[in-house]
Amino acid sequence: MSDHAAPHDSAGHEEHSHGGLGKYIAVFAALCFLTTMSFFTYSEAWPWRDQPQVGWAFMMAVSCTKAMLVVLFFMHVWWEANWKYVLTIPAAMMALFLVIMLIPDIGMRNRMVSQERALHMARPADLLLLEEAGTAGPAAEAH
Repeated sequence: MSDHAAPHDSAGHEEHSHGGLGKYIAVFAALCFLTTMSFFTYSEAWPWRDQPQVGWAFMMAVSCTKAMLVVLFFMHVWWEANWKYVLTIPAAMMALFLVIMLIPDIGMRNRMVSQERALHMARPADLLLLEEAGTAGPAAEAH
């Protein structure tokens, strides 16, 4: 053995602690609270019962927050080096780009169809009843 080996100096080394049990229990409590808030949207006390879009937006925000907590703490991304941004920011930009590019396709779904496709595409039941009576729709015009 060599006498030149220096003793480990704790002041000179940065500790790579992942927060300990207390931090994990706090994140678990936050996840439980957020899950309770998700269930709250189905209760009678939810103030926006007549506006389901508000509940959907709230539940999406809660779900994204829960996913962020799991990724940051239980997958140890919080303690990773700054290269994590090199991977996540371009991926998030591409995901947002994909959603934005699909908006026109979803909006134009029922407007730009051929006559043949219009005959066989799924439609609401009331429109089918009108077409059977021969009063409306592309199927009535094709006959």
